[in-house]
Amino acid sequence: MPLTEQEFQELQQRAKAIRREIVDVTGWSGGAHIGGSLSMADILTLLYWKYMRLDPAQPEWEDRDRFVLSKGHGGVGHAVVLAQRGFFDRENLRKFNETDSMLGMHLDCHKVPGCETSTGSMGHGLSQAVGMALGARVLKKDWHVYCIVGDGESDEGSIWEAAMSAAHYKLDNLIVFQDRNHMMIDGLTEEVMSLEPLADKWRAFGFETREVNGHDLHQLAEAIDLALEVKGKPVMILCDTVKGKGVDFMENKPDWHYGGLSSELVANAKRSIGE
Repeated sequence: MPLTEQEFQELQQRAKAIRREIVDVTGWSGGAHIGGSLSMADILTLLYWKYMRLDPAQPEWEDRDRFVLSKGHGGVGHAVVLAQRGFFDRENLRKFNETDSMLGMHLDCHKVPGCETSTGSMGHGLSQAVGMALGARVLKKDWHVYCIVGDGESDEGSIWEAAMSAAHYKLDNLIVFQDRNHMMIDGLTEEVMSLEPLADKWRAFGFETREVNGHDLHQLAEAIDLALEVKGKPVMILCDTVKGKGVDFMENKPDWHYGGLSSELVANAKRSIGE
């Protein structure tokens, strides 16, 4: 079903709240992978506040949907989402990446409620998502597995091995999003290692593939609705996104793959995001 106007407004405000808190946490911690966390905020908003079947009071509920952040360096964004969704006290965000904190730069599934698996070793999260989706079939469960992959890790052969496996096993309970912000730590993807024609690659590997504006909540919702109806193959939702989305001095700048923020920059960033 298309988003109602009320849903759209609420989700839009939620995405802004997530971005503002990502900025806050980056300021408190002295540094974080902020650019790619901002670029995937809209995807996470829809998954955690509209689509995923979950219970923050029971993080290990057997019949929950699973989410894997394959681009695990975006942990600051995932941590903010889990905190705002009620999996743990938001005060924990103030200690992000401190030595005695439950929240490291890459989230640890043994410490963070709601985090399904520890990721950050690039290129391996999709394989874990494939295993979870296959596990659901073996256990005769109807959960869905959602996974976000990044551009940089898509240079890794392990991503494409996982894709081949997902198609081979016809995992129609697996929905993958690519946060296609066209950047990686070393610069522009098409200069470092060209990924294009990316949509054609995913189709060739057996995925039902749809291309959307990764910041348009209506387009994203429509793509997820269609993905949930697909039978016999996994789905790729290729999301055209902007690194640093919402913060004018970060947008489309590879230097903001990782960075710290002074109190002045925090204020400027939150002003750019808006209320």
